[in-house]
Amino acid sequence: MAKISPVSSKYIIHSTIEIEGVVDRPDVIGAIFGQTEGLLGTDLELRELQRSGRIGRIEVDVETRGGKTKGNIIIPSSLDMAETAIVGAALEIIQRIGPCNAKVKVKDIEDVRVSKRNFVVDRAKELLKIMIDKVLPDSQEIADEVAYSVRVMEIQAYGRERLPAGPAIDESDEIIVVEGRADVINLLKHGFKNAIALNGTSVPQTIIELSKKKNVTAFLDGDRGGKLIIRELTAVAEVDYVTFAPDGKEVEEITKKEIHKCLRSKISSEQAKLELGIKDNGALKAPSPGKPQIVSQKPPIRTDISRPPMPQQKPQASLPEQSRKSSLSPDEGKRFKEMIENLVGTRGAYILDDKLTILGKLPISELVTTLKSLDKGVYAVLFDGVIDKELVAVAEKSNVSFLIGMETKVKPGESKCLIKTLGEF
Repeated sequence: MAKISPVSSKYIIHSTIEIEGVVDRPDVIGAIFGQTEGLLGTDLELRELQRSGRIGRIEVDVETRGGKTKGNIIIPSSLDMAETAIVGAALEIIQRIGPCNAKVKVKDIEDVRVSKRNFVVDRAKELLKIMIDKVLPDSQEIADEVAYSVRVMEIQAYGRERLPAGPAIDESDEIIVVEGRADVINLLKHGFKNAIALNGTSVPQTIIELSKKKNVTAFLDGDRGGKLIIRELTAVAEVDYVTFAPDGKEVEEITKKEIHKCLRSKISSEQAKLELGIKDNGALKAPSPGKPQIVSQKPPIRTDISRPPMPQQKPQASLPEQSRKSSLSPDEGKRFKEMIENLVGTRGAYILDDKLTILGKLPISELVTTLKSLDKGVYAVLFDGVIDKELVAVAEKSNVSFLIGMETKVKPGESKCLIKTLGEF
């Protein structure tokens, strides 16, 4: 009997069979040929179709459980779509196999060409991906890949903690301490080979030992995380200078020009701790018991600026003290405290109107210039820095009532503005 090759078949008929009794595989095959004989005419006779190779080998898989037999029937076909459907429908006329009742149901007629087409599409995608991966890159991609490889090769694992570092750590008198491996790579890319990474939030012993022998510049991200790291770093290591990436940026993403600008504007660690309000042990400075006494020495409120006390009122020292104590209302004090605490470590400044609405937030480096351009409408200035005489003079010209910073170099009574520091809240 001729057999159709699975490769040449176009369709496959999938059907199920349920028999109320125990039968064997040959019984099912015999019933298929016997009960469909003469049903469809000579052109669609299953035996003739098998001899001519248009119907393949009929596969029957049956299993008997509990006195009943169930199984699957698979018939490959190279007939056209309509003829294959007729053959499949003919199987469902089988009602008995031997002495047992039977039921045949065609589940699906699979188009083999669809499966092959799906395989071709999937394989074509894989081949195309291989071609793209192996395609010759352009010159810029080659240069970038070579440069990156060189930078990565220059990174060494330094110290017991195997910290990512540039190749010039031992031979350089100055080192740059950054946060992570990506920061070291970015500095290497722009020619800085004396960088070493903390590789975490805790300060490794290797960094502590290096800080005793070399000049250390801490170069950290311009976010809150960078401010937290500098607190711990200055507490356990001998840091000489501190600088930060621009606000909201990380060292790993800034350009060569920005790196040079940041390193040129580095400040001493003592100044950084003063500006950030950090103690020598890394904690933020808390109000001291003697600070509240300064309140009684503060200058008068804004209304008193336009009306200086009369000469006969000068001996009455208690009256100005009382007005100074009551010059800051509880609501204003609470609002100012929240704002100044939010500014800690940001090196930024808030400008407020008389309704305590924030007119703008700006870097402290631009504060003096901004106040010079605003001759009215500014009620209070809060900033993450030290109040000095230059700032006080500009604030007085702009009719500022409250000047609030982290520390002050101006003595009480030297300004018309009411000066307060973080420690007084």
